[in-house]
Amino acid sequence: MKGSSFVVLLVALLAVLIGSQTLYVVKETERAVVLKFGEIVEADVQPGLHFKIPVMNDIKKFDARILTMDSRPQRYLTLEKKAVIVDSYVKWKIANVSKFYQATSGDEFVANRVLSSRVDTGLRNQFGERTMHEVVSGERDELMTELRDNLDEVAKNELGITIVDIRVKKIDLPPNVSESVYQRMRTEREREAREHRSKGLELAEGIRADADRQKVVLEAEAQRDAEMIRGDGDAQAAAVYAKAYTQDPEFFEFYRSLQAYRESFSKKGDLFLLKPDSEFFKYLNGVDGVTK
Repeated sequence: MKGSSFVVLLVALLAVLIGSQTLYVVKETERAVVLKFGEIVEADVQPGLHFKIPVMNDIKKFDARILTMDSRPQRYLTLEKKAVIVDSYVKWKIANVSKFYQATSGDEFVANRVLSSRVDTGLRNQFGERTMHEVVSGERDELMTELRDNLDEVAKNELGITIVDIRVKKIDLPPNVSESVYQRMRTEREREAREHRSKGLELAEGIRADADRQKVVLEAEAQRDAEMIRGDGDAQAAAVYAKAYTQDPEFFEFYRSLQAYRESFSKKGDLFLLKPDSEFFKYLNGVDGVTK
């Protein structure tokens, strides 16, 4: 009984061993090639369970998902011979499994190294044909599209991969150039500030001059109106005086004489040289029995 159990266990172990050597699984995210003594006998094995001949066949699996190659920032020259530091990345995937294996031995690092060299050359050519303004804003999308199309054809022929996308993450100026650019920008801003200040001063002077002119005009008009009102008042006063004078001329003359006496003798230091029978003393004559 024990012997039969041992045999069953041994058979099971042999079956597992044989199965592990003859069966293999390709995942949905993978592609594979079957080698026979190092030579490709079956390319682009699809996902699923497959058989192989032990010892004779070898299986190479590759990641079939979209991969990213993040390049180090590189220095390029534009059409005006201005240097820029470009940080870019490339997204790619395997298109031809057989060619990819033959070109790189299935090593992604080898593929990235070759692809990085091609991208560097392509970016250098593209930046060399465009101005600073075009690569920074005006034609960046066109640059990326053209570079992707050109590299995609080369990558398919050489590496068996397809370029999904190429993007520039950042474009910087070299430190020495950045400082000169910032200094020039600062100078331009200061110049614009001076222009705005001078325009503001000019506008302020105009406003101040207009305010002074309006002040003079308003004062002149106020003076004119005051003189007119004063003239009207004097005319009305004269009319009132004339009317009062016509009603009692003698009293009006006496009243005016009293006003003249008060104004003339208000200061004790005043000296008058007048004849005693002067018209000025008309209403003073005859006081205390003195006659004219």
